[in-house]
Amino acid sequence: MSGASSWLQKMRKGELVELCESVGYKDYEGQKKTDIEAGLDEYLTKNAAQHSSDPRLAQFYKTRGRGDSSPVKREAASALSDAETKVKQVRRRVTKAAEDFLPTDDSEIELATTRARTALTRTPRASALAFASSVPLPPSPAVVADAIDRRTQALRTRVSKAYKQSGLTETAEATRETLSTVVAVQVLIFAFELYNLRKELLADRYAFTIPSIALLGTGPYDVEIPDLFLLLTSSFWGPATLWAFTSFIVPLVTAYFFNLTAKPSRTRSHSTHFTYAFDPLTFSIVKALLTFVVYGQDVTFGGLVDLEYVARINSALYGGWQGVLVGTGIGSLVTVYEAVLKK
Repeated sequence: MSGASSWLQKMRKGELVELCESVGYKDYEGQKKTDIEAGLDEYLTKNAAQHSSDPRLAQFYKTRGRGDSSPVKREAASALSDAETKVKQVRRRVTKAAEDFLPTDDSEIELATTRARTALTRTPRASALAFASSVPLPPSPAVVADAIDRRTQALRTRVSKAYKQSGLTETAEATRETLSTVVAVQVLIFAFELYNLRKELLADRYAFTIPSIALLGTGPYDVEIPDLFLLLTSSFWGPATLWAFTSFIVPLVTAYFFNLTAKPSRTRSHSTHFTYAFDPLTFSIVKALLTFVVYGQDVTFGGLVDLEYVARINSALYGGWQGVLVGTGIGSLVTVYEAVLKK
């Protein structure tokens, strides 16, 4: 868990970024929300003399001013310590008094034991009672229920401890934070297209057969792997180059120069700050336009595009060029949605 102020943890990432720029904290770029919270908390704490008069940060310094070392808490702790000391003294006195009543000499102990045995031997009823007391009796239902409750609680504690030590909660939170970005959505769309295109460009070839296993009841299974020798032919590089230019290189270069995420810096320098190095909305628009023109309308740009490569890519991609347009639409929608949430 982060040690940042609760006031900072309640803010969105966009609000944290604006607050960083307004107070002059510049080490937030490329960081996650939890890292920005911790860094900004440390920065504001070190520069309290400079920013404590800012009314926007009044709530931050108010929550930071609440410490655990208040006079009331120190007085309560002192009273509790005095009470524990008095209880220990009373326990020592009771223990010492009990030791005074007990025999300390071994001869006295042996004499008392001999007398007890003699009394039991002379009295048959006492002997029978002693034998009956030595026979273990079954526990009562209340004792059994109490033992079951204790074991259930112990098992529950062990399972909870093992779950915390496994780190599943932290891993799930980190994974959600990583995937909850526009870049992650674009990467998943790009990976899905590449997965479908690989089957066309690097076809699978037979490698070996796994024999049948009678114990498991399985039959022979043929294992196929991509034919890497196709990397040495134009059959791979032609379609791969065309797809790379239309789906990645040209849209990425355009998104770099036509970056609509620029906004002026609030510091004294006149440099321009960009939310993204490559505008994701421009990337999706240019990719959709090239896909429609090349794969949907068979435009060759003066013979630079081979229509045979276009046909192979269209047959490999899921849904053809229409499927690529759906992916660009999803990317654009996510980009707009994120921009609305940051406002």
